[in-house]
Amino acid sequence: MQHRMGKGDLLDATGHLIERGWATAEVRRYDRKAIKASGWRIKEWDYYCIASDRHALALTVADNGYLGFLGLSWMDLEAGTAINHGAVRPFPFGRMNLPGSADRGDIDQHHGGVHLAFKVEQGARVLSFDAPGFDKGAGLSGELRLDQPADDRMVIATPFADAPRAFYYNQKVNCMPASGEVVLGGQRIAFQPDSAFAVLDWGRGVWTYDNTWYWASASGLLGQRRFGFNLGYGFGDTSAASENMLFLDGRAHKLDQVTFHMPAGRPDSAPWQFTSNDGRLEMRFDPIVDRHDKVDLGLFRTAQHQVFGRFSGRAIADDGEVLEFSDLTGFAEKVHNRW
Repeated sequence: MQHRMGKGDLLDATGHLIERGWATAEVRRYDRKAIKASGWRIKEWDYYCIASDRHALALTVADNGYLGFLGLSWMDLEAGTAINHGAVRPFPFGRMNLPGSADRGDIDQHHGGVHLAFKVEQGARVLSFDAPGFDKGAGLSGELRLDQPADDRMVIATPFADAPRAFYYNQKVNCMPASGEVVLGGQRIAFQPDSAFAVLDWGRGVWTYDNTWYWASASGLLGQRRFGFNLGYGFGDTSAASENMLFLDGRAHKLDQVTFHMPAGRPDSAPWQFTSNDGRLEMRFDPIVDRHDKVDLGLFRTAQHQVFGRFSGRAIADDGEVLEFSDLTGFAEKVHNRW
């Protein structure tokens, strides 16, 4: 079953989801003050990934209750390398003031020698970043503009079966053309809107302690048409809706269930396969580089594998159009958190 949500508040007076399901716009209003759960369990983040065929940049601002995080990652897809850098802010508990909407409100965070600023403008987003300590002092900085046409997006409200006040409200905005410049160790690297595209992962919710998720995303061109997808599963009660969608010319095409078939051992050791239960998506993912991270602080543990590479396959739009694509740059990941 795939239930499409209507407009209204996200939570009722008791902190429960009013409606679970999917949408193609921000139809439900998130209000942190309406949450009736411990601040230790509230997780909020804005994550951007901007990729061309040669490079990828990931930027993260997260307020996970007892732990805040500012992160930058740089992937060189020609060299097959990934570098992570970040700063931790202890016990923010909402003081990072992340916006309650994906369409309004700016983020401007300085901490631990890292500065990240995400600004929302009419029809665009502007990302500024500066981390002098990146890559042992080489430094990473720049400004990118993401054009945001009036496109459909993936929106989902997911409950957790064993925790009545737990939920995840998530929006993924794909296929945003990116332009601007990154400066890495004195080298200037340009991003052009005909070859570089971004995705926003906007997440707000109350999470249970132990979770694993699978996520895959790609944005690019199919001929002269903007094309991409969002795929994922692994946590919560998704009986009302999955988060699987294709995007073509700014319109969303809803898929049912998609399964990730990962290689045994290292996730970048062999191609992945993706299949859907409705036969509308069959594709192969050829890994290039694994942006991996593992932290074990006792009660807090995370094991993350975000693998960048190329997707090739066949998808079917809602109207039956068959879409053949090859070497579409994106990523697929498996993340296990105890948080």
